Amino acid sequence: MTITSRRPTDAKTSLHQTKPETERDMSENVKLPNGWVVEKLGNICHTTSGGTPSRKIPSYYSGNIPWVKSGELNNGVITKTEEYISEEALKNSSAKIFPKGTLLIALYGATIGKLGILGINAATNQAVCGIFRNEALELLFIKYYLFYKRGYLISQGAGGAQPNISQSILKNLKVVIPPLAEQHRIVAKIEELFSSLDKAIETLKTAQQQLKTYRQAVLKWAFEGKFAHPEVNEGELPEGWRKEKVNTIVTDIQYGFTTSSTHQKVGPKFLRITDIQNNKVNWDNVPYCSIEDKLISKYLLRDGDLVFARTGATVGKSFLIKGKIPKSIFASYLIRLRFSKAILDKYVWYYFQSPFYWDQISHKQVGIGQPNVNATKLGDLDIIICPFHEQHIIVQKIEKRLSIADKLEEVIETTLQQAEALRQSILKQAFEGKLVPQDPNDEPASVLLERIRAARAAMPPARRKRRTSKTTKTTK
Repeated sequence: MTITSRRPTDAKTSLHQTKPETERDMSENVKLPNGWVVEKLGNICHTTSGGTPSRKIPSYYSGNIPWVKSGELNNGVITKTEEYISEEALKNSSAKIFPKGTLLIALYGATIGKLGILGINAATNQAVCGIFRNEALELLFIKYYLFYKRGYLISQGAGGAQPNISQSILKNLKVVIPPLAEQHRIVAKIEELFSSLDKAIETLKTAQQQLKTYRQAVLKWAFEGKFAHPEVNEGELPEGWRKEKVNTIVTDIQYGFTTSSTHQKVGPKFLRITDIQNNKVNWDNVPYCSIEDKLISKYLLRDGDLVFARTGATVGKSFLIKGKIPKSIFASYLIRLRFSKAILDKYVWYYFQSPFYWDQISHKQVGIGQPNVNATKLGDLDIIICPFHEQHIIVQKIEKRLSIADKLEEVIETTLQQAEALRQSILKQAFEGKLVPQDPNDEPASVLLERIRAARAAMPPARRKRRTSKTTKTTK
């Protein structure tokens, strides 16, 4: 086999220049290798979407036909589904069975642009479009191309209540098509590089999890007294340490104010649970609220206040107000704690992140759909108290160790972002013809497409349009 002199570019060399495809059509701006062509997806692939049988007829959902919803697309192979429909459902809806090997793409919803390949014959709902394999295209080549163009496709469907990749957008998408043999080589190289990349990402995510474990271990050691008293026995507290109830160390436990928020400057800032993200508050984004002047002092936040999420998915999470903040009050789903001068506020806040605290929260919370911990239960929590001078030492030791973990976390997060950028760089080079060498002996894509068109033109009219099946045999 003769290989041209063009050499693949190292994917890492253009990492800093590579961004996901969003609002431009790459195929119009890049000089492609010999033998490649650009064609609209609708001119080379048959596409169609599915449908949803009536939910008012329960028997429609008691059959053995796999039925794929858009939320089930996870960029992998689909071999089972959450729901199955009946033959009757198929006949009385726009649902249709797509054959094994069909490429699926989510047209709208939370998973818009996500992909999957059917490992079984299956029907889909109307939020999923099926793209059928043909002789000109390696299915995985198209899958990776659509993955690369996801941002661009979503941008084309923006403008309504939610982005919607219509079939018209899909059919008009310009696709770069190399010779079929080269498509196979490109897919093999992408999968080789992605495999190495995925292993590296898995290692980084394992390190992230280990850092979480380390943070909890630091807090456990701190409140067992082992930082200052390494000789202390397991299950015992150092001399001078004791367990107290939270309500014995606070001067005030206060529920927040009930009102609506607004972005108009009608009063003080209005801190809500949703404004607290990763132990941080972006005060510029916190809304305002209306409140009578005589009530402001009751709910006003000040340095050293600890606010506690009392309900919902974030129940138990806390945030310590430190330093100068805008004039702010807090919302009713938060509880504010203020402490006596004998207690260091940071000491309590770190305790509220420790496993001793979270074990109690998991036992104290009530409710299934909306778990909550009220002020009485919060005040009844145990807290380990040490002498005041030791509280300062413990906070310093905690912060020294956690700052190292935070720096490592930043490095890992940056590296993960770079890994995703590298993934896009690999795809960019693949679809510009720079990932693998070209072979002049490959049949040009234009010749292959022309042969396919001629063969289809010779077919009887009834057979020219690729049809999906309403009766393909399936097994659950």
